[in-house]
Amino acid sequence: MTRETIPVTVLSGSLGAGKTTLLNHLLRNAGDRDIAVLVNDMGEVNIDADLINDSSELTADDGVAELSNGCICCELQDDLNAAVVRLARDRDFDHLVVESSGISEPAPIARLFTTESRVAALYDIDALVTVVDTRFFIDMFSGVDVPERQPQDGDEETRPLSDLVIEQIEFSNIVLLNKCDLCTDEEITEASALVSTLQPDAVIHQTVKSAIDPEKLLHTERFSMKPMAELAGWKQLLADGKHDVGEDEQTHDHSHGHGHNHEVDGHDHDHHDHKHPDEVYGVRSFTFRSKQPFDADRLYEILSTLPTGIVRSKGTCWVAGNEMKLTFSQAGPSAYMQSLGPWVASLPKIDQDLYRSNRPNLQWDAAVGDRRTELVFIGTDLNEESLREALVDALVSPETEMEDSRFPTAPEETVTLREPPLAES
Repeated sequence: MTRETIPVTVLSGSLGAGKTTLLNHLLRNAGDRDIAVLVNDMGEVNIDADLINDSSELTADDGVAELSNGCICCELQDDLNAAVVRLARDRDFDHLVVESSGISEPAPIARLFTTESRVAALYDIDALVTVVDTRFFIDMFSGVDVPERQPQDGDEETRPLSDLVIEQIEFSNIVLLNKCDLCTDEEITEASALVSTLQPDAVIHQTVKSAIDPEKLLHTERFSMKPMAELAGWKQLLADGKHDVGEDEQTHDHSHGHGHNHEVDGHDHDHHDHKHPDEVYGVRSFTFRSKQPFDADRLYEILSTLPTGIVRSKGTCWVAGNEMKLTFSQAGPSAYMQSLGPWVASLPKIDQDLYRSNRPNLQWDAAVGDRRTELVFIGTDLNEESLREALVDALVSPETEMEDSRFPTAPEETVTLREPPLAES
C-alpha cells in the first residue's frame, strides 16, 4: 500500500446485522484518525446516512457521502465511482469506509477499487469486513423456519438472503460474528467453525452490539490481490485437490482454521486449535469428482433434498443428455443450477482446437474432453459416506443416451431446485 493512496474498508452484512452500529462505533472511537464514510441504502431516503449523521459529529459536508435508491454493486456503480473520486478531491482524510446496503455483494464494490483506473490511482483496499447476525446465521442453517426472501417491486428474481450472507462471508478478510449475547457458547463456536470453513483466510471477531477496537478493523492491510474468485472456501478446497486422479475419484477434505482472533465484550481470545473441525465442531467438507455424467432425475432428487446440515455446496456438474456446462450453487435452504454455456468438447472440432489453443491450462481428458463433475459440500454433521454413495449411484456411462428435462439446456438459463419461503409483507 503506497503512501499516496487512501486505505479503504468495505463494510458488508445483511439487513439488521449491525453495520451502521459498527460504523458509528468506529466514528466515535476514531481517535486521531480522519475517517470519510460512504453509505448506500436501497430506499429513496438514505436512513443509514441519517443515523450516522445523528450519532456522530460527522455531517455530509464533513465526509459522509450518500448513495440512495439503488445498489452500489450494480446500478449505482457510476455514482460510486464519481463519489469516491469527488471525496478524494474535495477533502483530506486518511481512511475511507464504504458501508454497502444490506443486499449488496462485496465483490463488485471491491473490484471497482482495484480495476477502475481513476479510483485505483487514489485508493487501496485495506480490508473487506462482513458483519454477521450470529443468531440469524445459526438459525438459517439449522433448519429453523426463518423467512428469507423479501420481494422487491419489479424484481421477479429476488435473491435468497442465505445466498447473499454466504457470499458476503466468502468475499471477506475480516468477519464480525455480532449479537453473540443472543447465542450460547456452543452456537458461537459452531458459527466460528462454519465461517472459517467458508472463508479459511478470514480473521474472526466475536462482538456484542458491534463493539470492537478500531485497531482490529482499520489499517490492517488484510486485503490480498489474490483473485477474488479464488477467495471462497469451496474454491480453495477444489484447488487444494488438483492432483492427478484416476477415471473417477471422490475425495474429502477437512478444512481447519488456526489462530483466529475471537473478541467478546472487549476481551481477546486467541485459539490455536490443531484439531480438525469435524473432531471439535462437527464441521466437515467433502469434495466429489467424477468423469462420468449424472442421470438428471437422480441428481435432481439428491440436490433438491440436501440435508439441512449442509450449509454450502457448489461446483460443476456433467449431466447425461445435456451439452451445457452446469454450475450448482446451494446456500442453506436455497439451491439452483445455472448453465455456463456448452462444454468445449461438445463444440465442432475446429472450435475445440481454437479454444484449447487459447487456453493451454484447460483440463482435458482424451475420452471425455473437459466434461467432468467437481462438487464441494460443507456442513455440520455431514454424512459423507451416505452422500458419496448417493452421488455414485446417480452416475451413468458416458455413452448413455437420455434426455435431460430437469436442468438448464440453454446458455445462462437458471433452474431453481429449492428456495426458502417468501417473507410475509
